[in-house]
Amino acid sequence: MSLVIVDTGVANLASVLFAFERLGVSATVTDNAEVISKAERVLIPGVGAAPFAMRKIHEKGLISVLQGLTQPVMGICLGMQLIFETLEEGGEKIDGLGLVPGIVNALDTKGQPAPHMGWNTLKQLSNDPLLNGIKNHDYAYFVHSYAAKVSEVTLASSEYGTEFSAIVRYKNIYGCQFHPERSSLVGAKILENFLRVPA
Repeated sequence: MSLVIVDTGVANLASVLFAFERLGVSATVTDNAEVISKAERVLIPGVGAAPFAMRKIHEKGLISVLQGLTQPVMGICLGMQLIFETLEEGGEKIDGLGLVPGIVNALDTKGQPAPHMGWNTLKQLSNDPLLNGIKNHDYAYFVHSYAAKVSEVTLASSEYGTEFSAIVRYKNIYGCQFHPERSSLVGAKILENFLRVPA
């Protein structure tokens, strides 16, 4: 299994790399378009601000290769937000990678502190190979202020003030709004499942 973790220039790559090492899987961290395109699985991580992240991806010349991937792809945390069509953040409205239909905007916390930070439950909405072994109301670790609304691409939701998409899938593209690499056994199982989803 060849697994590539995309060096977006805006991610804590070490923690994601170590999470796969704990599963006995070696991953390649790279921003080389040819290596990314030939991988059997591609992971897009990210932390921070979406507009800055998209500028970094543009600068690295990775837009077209990421948009052309046909193998299983997963975005995590900010990486999940980047896979959507439109990103609204900090007064900016910009194009995301456009791999998943929908808009990411500020999470309506209903007066609760932002960002949404800490452990929260996953509400399973759909059967999918990515969720094998994951139970309704299992916990995952979140750190985010922006999110996508629940829609037809939502596999599982969570709630912080309002309900939002915690896990999504559209064709070969998956996304986790939480940090699976920090989500103990639940996160490890999801990463393991990602390596096994049908290509």
